[in-house]
Amino acid sequence: MPEAFITCSNLSFSWPDGTPVFTDLSFTVGSGRTGLVAPNGAGKSTLLKLLVGEHRPSSGSATTKGVLGYLPQDLPFAGDLTVADVLGVSAVVEALRAVESGDVSEEHFTTIGQDWDVEDRARVQLDRLGLTDVELDRQLHTLSGGQVVSLGLAAQLLKRPDVLLLDEPTNNLDREARRRLADVLEEFTGCVLLVSHDRSLLDRVDRIAELSSSEVRSYGGSFTAYEEAVRAEQEAAERNVRHAEQELKREKREMQQARERAARRAGNAARTIGSAGLPKIVAGAMKRRAQETAGKANDVHASRVEDARARLDEASRALRDDPTITLELPETRVPAGRTVFLGEGMRVRRGGRELFADLDLVIRGPERIALTGPNGAGKSTLLRLVEGRLLPESGEVKRVDGRIAYLSQRLDLLDDESTVLESLTRFAPQMAQSRRMHVLARFLFRGSRVHLPVGALSGGERLRATLACVLSAEPAPQLLLLDEPTNNLDLVSVGQLASALNSYQGAFVVVSHDDWFLTEIGVDRWLRLEGGRLTETGAPELG
Repeated sequence: MPEAFITCSNLSFSWPDGTPVFTDLSFTVGSGRTGLVAPNGAGKSTLLKLLVGEHRPSSGSATTKGVLGYLPQDLPFAGDLTVADVLGVSAVVEALRAVESGDVSEEHFTTIGQDWDVEDRARVQLDRLGLTDVELDRQLHTLSGGQVVSLGLAAQLLKRPDVLLLDEPTNNLDREARRRLADVLEEFTGCVLLVSHDRSLLDRVDRIAELSSSEVRSYGGSFTAYEEAVRAEQEAAERNVRHAEQELKREKREMQQARERAARRAGNAARTIGSAGLPKIVAGAMKRRAQETAGKANDVHASRVEDARARLDEASRALRDDPTITLELPETRVPAGRTVFLGEGMRVRRGGRELFADLDLVIRGPERIALTGPNGAGKSTLLRLVEGRLLPESGEVKRVDGRIAYLSQRLDLLDDESTVLESLTRFAPQMAQSRRMHVLARFLFRGSRVHLPVGALSGGERLRATLACVLSAEPAPQLLLLDEPTNNLDLVSVGQLASALNSYQGAFVVVSHDDWFLTEIGVDRWLRLEGGRLTETGAPELG
């Protein structure tokens, strides 16, 4: 039996207001790479924090064996820290510098201990993660968000951990950084527990652990293998439900037929007794026996109906609720060949640095464009320029004003205080109320959920509400701009986003490092922005 590096025994955890997250959770994780999946809000990050001791369980235990490395989703790094500070080697490096300069004080040797090669080891980890030009004395505020994430991982690897807990480690990483991360994890020989919505990364793990409030189910193989296993389970569950429904109908039918037969027999018996002229006491006894027999038969059939209903309930519980978005958006259609954006010779500077100069971009018809490139290349800036929020310092720009919608990484288009229904009313004031309710139902907001304030929505819900408003706006957008739309979304929400975009009939430009998502939404044109130049590229190979 493989050695367990992570053990949770009867683990329960609730928030201070009493809201339960886990109840009596027991599981183990051994060596190799394990992907932890569940919808947003299910408690994946909370579970990692329980394992590192940031939260305390309500009952039970969560333990790890060996040296622990943990990369949280939000890195608590101040901008004035140096790379050496983050790596935890600044004191040793200072002591090494002092010894090299001739200061042989005992305190320096105590600080150094066995870490005479710490600079070399730090350099190796930085280089492995693509931080080849990042020196130990460099301050964090000079690094990009992706570089900070890679640095945080390097700090954990420098500990030589036995157990590595990673919470959405590909957030803010460009394509090359994601591939380097996957390679590093493949070489890691200990235990990795990975929370991620990056399908490409999850397809390189050894197993998938599916988290719910009461159990962790383990599936061997990659995320693709997990999906296939779940699909097979669903098909079996659906067959069981259909069989249980048929069984319940049969038992109900047989109970009704038995009641009708009993009623006929009772009527016939009453007429027979009446015509036979039997004494009242004998006739009464015969009638009671007939009623008792009929009652017993009815009880048997009722019991069978209840048993069939219980089997149906049990079969129904095995069904998963993974709703999809299905839409019809004819108002967003753009005729082939129509130019929705034209930019020629565009020049933009940011913070004293020229992002690009003499840049040309034409978007025609219902093109589906992926805009890729390294962090800091200016992709978000180019989207704002296309939208019209930013003007180029020089060059010519023409756009379909009023028909362009921009969804930023922050999803801040909607007012937090407004409800979902009020938000849609603002975007589509001429739409009938019944039609608004229908539209929101298509985006999975049904019943009282249309009255939820936007500020109370989860990341996936907020994205769905924003899409509902943007795609139903008056007039409907013909060009949609999306900046890293899958960041912080669970895999179900990513699938819902892909479904909505596949119904959209206009042009879109999407910035994303998620190759699977870009392929899923039918991107037909790939542009790469790097070094101030915009070039056409082919679709990347998945894997």
